[in-house]
Amino acid sequence: MGATIIEKIVGAHAGRDVAPGDTVDVVIDARVARDFGGANVVKNIEEHGLVVDDAGKTYFTFDCNPGGSDQKYAANQQVCRGFARARDISIYDVNAGIGTHLAIDEGLVGPGGTIVSTDSHANILGAIGAFGQGMGDQDIASAWAHGKVWFNVPKSMRIFLEGRPGPQATPKDIVLACLRHFHASGLLGYAAEYYGDVVDSLSLDARITIASMATEMGGIITFFPPSDEVIEYCRAAGATSFTPAFADSDARYDAEVHVDIDGLVPLIARPGHPDDVVEVSEAAGRKIDSAFIGSCTNGRYSDMAAAAEVLKDRKVAPGVVLKIVPATDTVWQKCLAEGIIETFKSAGVLVGNAGCAGCAAGQLGQNGPGEVTISTGNRNYPGKQGKGEVYLASPATAAASAVAGQIATTDSIPDTPSVFMPDPELVSAHPAVAASGGASGGRPTVVKGRVWIVDKDNIDTDMIFHNRHLAITDITEMGQHTFGNLPGWENFPSDAAPGDIVVVGSNFGCGSSRQQAVDCFTSLGVSLLIAESFGAIYERNAINAGMPIMAADLSGAGAKSGDEIEVDLTTGKIKHPASGKVFEGRPFSDVQMEIYQRGGLLAAA
Repeated sequence: MGATIIEKIVGAHAGRDVAPGDTVDVVIDARVARDFGGANVVKNIEEHGLVVDDAGKTYFTFDCNPGGSDQKYAANQQVCRGFARARDISIYDVNAGIGTHLAIDEGLVGPGGTIVSTDSHANILGAIGAFGQGMGDQDIASAWAHGKVWFNVPKSMRIFLEGRPGPQATPKDIVLACLRHFHASGLLGYAAEYYGDVVDSLSLDARITIASMATEMGGIITFFPPSDEVIEYCRAAGATSFTPAFADSDARYDAEVHVDIDGLVPLIARPGHPDDVVEVSEAAGRKIDSAFIGSCTNGRYSDMAAAAEVLKDRKVAPGVVLKIVPATDTVWQKCLAEGIIETFKSAGVLVGNAGCAGCAAGQLGQNGPGEVTISTGNRNYPGKQGKGEVYLASPATAAASAVAGQIATTDSIPDTPSVFMPDPELVSAHPAVAASGGASGGRPTVVKGRVWIVDKDNIDTDMIFHNRHLAITDITEMGQHTFGNLPGWENFPSDAAPGDIVVVGSNFGCGSSRQQAVDCFTSLGVSLLIAESFGAIYERNAINAGMPIMAADLSGAGAKSGDEIEVDLTTGKIKHPASGKVFEGRPFSDVQMEIYQRGGLLAAA
């Protein structure tokens, strides 16, 4: 039986053939920490007396807050700089751009290679046929110290893109069509591979756009088999020692899915959910306050050129702010040389220095309460890009909307832009989050506790622990922010007590790779998290932190908040004394139990 792309890459880096479900140690070719997670990686390395395995394969990338405009970010960046200088570790500092793009453009990894980063979109490397994985602070610290990480080989899916998109459709519209098909968890636990006639013709920039949104569909990664053009690009970038991986003709896939993109028209994701996708025509006319073009999804040169084509000899609508941020400084410089920056400035655009921008709280692109934004980012979860409404669309649609003053496509820009009418109403700020208690300890294999039923699916890490608190490294400060961005649960930190058990729906912890979304529960003393399923990165972070989690469906238990349940971590049996029912959960694996018992991945064995 042949192997899929993920099986080829993982097997080559584990030194043996692998199959879905195997747990193996995988050698990592490039190990990256960003500015928001880097200080915690340093803290973990130093507190556990670890030594960096290979400084030549180890990197910092400062892309979340390129300006160092927040004191905690600035302090964390300087911690990383000091650590790097002492150990001869390379830094792509605040002037360089987005780390995942630099990994491709600087040849840090090539097709068939492996990379980990404190970026949940490290799987963007699937664009060149490399394996990228976003991981939490402890995983990255372990990779830095040992040069490898443990990994569960996922199932593989083959996705066929059927047909040819319409003339106005862009790569962003293709991936939005995939989101419309798969929704937030359709790729949960999968490594997927894209095939189809249109795939062969996609440029590297287009592949990056599509690969960057695997996370929003719950996927581990989506791969594009590398084309000759991509392979040559990577060689020219400096990644000379690599072996591209292609699936065998007799590879076994868990699923094959066909997504119809024939005649595809411009699409848009409505606020709150990246997978709430409709044709732009259904949202056309919605008045906007601002627009953003950039992010790891649409910050390449071709994205800038597409926006410039729309903006040339036009002006941004009165009262609308259009913010544009190239992904890397190289893209920025090319835009300057080609006259694109001049086109932007003539149109009234605010151009930022290269970086993540609106997806991170530390750079331009965030919006305020009541503000309506059209963005080319990859996420529009509540609070992710600010406090207002965020629509997701292509650079062409975002630029056309900025000129129109309302949501519009390039062929429907009105002669006269939409303007604002006086509105005396102001949107009040969100109330502050209540304070919390402390963390608890102990390694029992049977857990009893009062249960909290949070009957929601797809609770993402911004809802659990908002990105405005990412600079916090002291675990005792984290608990007070738990569920601070989950409507109706803002008071959870003050209501919860040590020993409580939290029960949630499916795909819990989807989204960002932030470790704080796990550690905030530890800070409160929560003894166990039960979910129908967990986001892939979140599950790793919890296991590595020694935070007990279990996959189980308790929807038929009849349990309500305040009831007591008893859970056996070894057998997976869950007892609900009030009803006398016993339910089956997924017992701890040997790896999970071993890490749990010793108190975390980095704790002494």
